[in-house]
Amino acid sequence: MSRRAAPKANSPAARSAQARPVTAARGLAQFAAGLRLADVPDDVLRRARACIADTVGCAVYGSHLPWSRQVAAVARAYGGGPCDIFGSAGASVPAPFAALANGAAVHAFEQDSLRFPGAGVHPGAALVPVIAAACQETGADGAAALRAFVAGCEVLFRIGAATHHSSEKLGFHAPGLTGVYGGAIAAGLIYGLDADALTGALGSAGSMSAGLLAFSKAQGGAEVKRLHMGRACESGILAARLAQQGFFGPDTILDGRFGFLEAYCRDPEPALLTAGLGKQWETRRICLKRYACHVTAQAPLQALRALMADHTFSADEVAAIELECSPKVISHHDIRAPADIMQAQYSVPFCLALGLYRDPLLPASFDDSALRDSRILDACIRVQLKPGAGLATPWSARLAVVLRDGRRLQADARTFRGMPDDDLSAADELERFNTLCAALGPQASGALHSQLMRLEAQPGFPVVPPTLQ
Repeated sequence: MSRRAAPKANSPAARSAQARPVTAARGLAQFAAGLRLADVPDDVLRRARACIADTVGCAVYGSHLPWSRQVAAVARAYGGGPCDIFGSAGASVPAPFAALANGAAVHAFEQDSLRFPGAGVHPGAALVPVIAAACQETGADGAAALRAFVAGCEVLFRIGAATHHSSEKLGFHAPGLTGVYGGAIAAGLIYGLDADALTGALGSAGSMSAGLLAFSKAQGGAEVKRLHMGRACESGILAARLAQQGFFGPDTILDGRFGFLEAYCRDPEPALLTAGLGKQWETRRICLKRYACHVTAQAPLQALRALMADHTFSADEVAAIELECSPKVISHHDIRAPADIMQAQYSVPFCLALGLYRDPLLPASFDDSALRDSRILDACIRVQLKPGAGLATPWSARLAVVLRDGRRLQADARTFRGMPDDDLSAADELERFNTLCAALGPQASGALHSQLMRLEAQPGFPVVPPTLQ
């Protein structure tokens, strides 16, 4: 496969290239191209493996949902190829379509990983489907997959951090914008691209950013949110393949005039694009969820369940719930009558109301019947949101539960299990994986998890078997 030839030494083109400043995209590409697994600290590799395994579990669970099957059907309509759709017994497909279908499945039920502090990035959904497809296409081994994940995560998280999550203030769904950059890096490494080609892939990726928050305020069509990560994964594959052919986008795509930060963000900080590169490992910031709902509901929902356990009150004893929270919860996540389960998972009041009556650790608790449960809908109305002053993080909240007997129980919902400073144990991770992969059967689920947690020892990306249902 052809690559763009490098300019000859001392030629005008070479002198011109040397005179140009190193853009952020080029700096990130040079870091990724030079990364070796031996350079990565053990705890960073462990966090990466845990995220990869959790992501595969999310995809297996998500693969049986109607919207995931619809995307998979479209992927298969375009013919066969070497890549599998996770958890599905159907025909294999070309790499871009496998990435599309698997990316949508990972993000299909609000369970996939993200970064702390929040930066509008979903590392598992943006990277793992890309890496699995590219490995199956090329025969690359598990060590290459793990290297690609860490490099992609380091790039993805820095781009997200530089946005200050301001894209969503403008109505964009940030992970759909940022995901393609991480995917392009991850795919490019599997395909063997050098730093110049990776830079060109990032340049093309910037013109493939997409995703709007219209789903959160509409009366239908919220399943499109699931598509945003699938399209980011598909575009990551395409950007890398185009660069492999010598098709390059601008290297000013991130920090230049009309580049990503200028076009999509309100108050970016370009210096964060390369800050601490190779020294401060952003992969350590990966955050895993326990509940199948938006991250802003995780800490208050955990606090609510802890109060219920500690004080042994029932849902019917609750007169009201008061939540001091971030402005974003009030502006983006206050949905009192969700039109579908996606909007319900995006609504903090609805998730708290559901947590009163159902076990939120079970993804099946978040089903269509919850939308019709009069008890949950009534409790949702009685959740009062207030702006919170001095909260520890944008995900933090202060929770008060007012009981009908007059008692007022309070909790400081600062963190939740799965955050970097309050990590899940290995046993918790395995239990969650087996819950998500129950449709595989216990033997296949356990074997798959073991392979993923020893990824660099595998001859290829582990095959995800079809579910039994």
